Amino acid sequence: MNDVIQILKKDGFEGFISVENLMKNHKIIPAYSGVYLFLRLNDSEPEFLERGTGGFFKRKTPKNPNVSVAELRDNWISNEAIVYIGKGKSLKTRLSSYLRFGEGEFATHWGGRYIWQLKDSRELIVCWKTMNEDPRVVEEKMIAKFKEEHGGRRPFANLID
Repeated sequence: MNDVIQILKKDGFEGFISVENLMKNHKIIPAYSGVYLFLRLNDSEPEFLERGTGGFFKRKTPKNPNVSVAELRDNWISNEAIVYIGKGKSLKTRLSSYLRFGEGEFATHWGGRYIWQLKDSRELIVCWKTMNEDPRVVEEKMIAKFKEEHGGRRPFANLID
């Protein structure tokens, strides 16, 4: 699975920093638009948490981000490093918000929440690619390519295309 890092680096991805280290230092995330990936480089099957570390969605009418362990198992793709593909107009703003959500704060973005029900979520590796083109288009293409390669399945924590 470590080959994926070399492939992504050749494609212009940077970072490759653990969630735990990014939580300690958001400043290293670029404030440019782009796409980002969460990678799990451990070949073993994950342990899922019934209650993850993610905060609730919205303050006024909080929604519980947790789903059943059975649903997590159904979405898991064994032996696949990419667990989430995301995008942001500002990677720094988007990833900082996402990481705060993983620390239990309220979130304004519902996507990717399954990440926080992985017991080893803080060991996941985050990488990003900055760009001038619309990151939404790039993200859509990346998810479409992933689905082609995985029998129509999205990355573990991508709930929509």
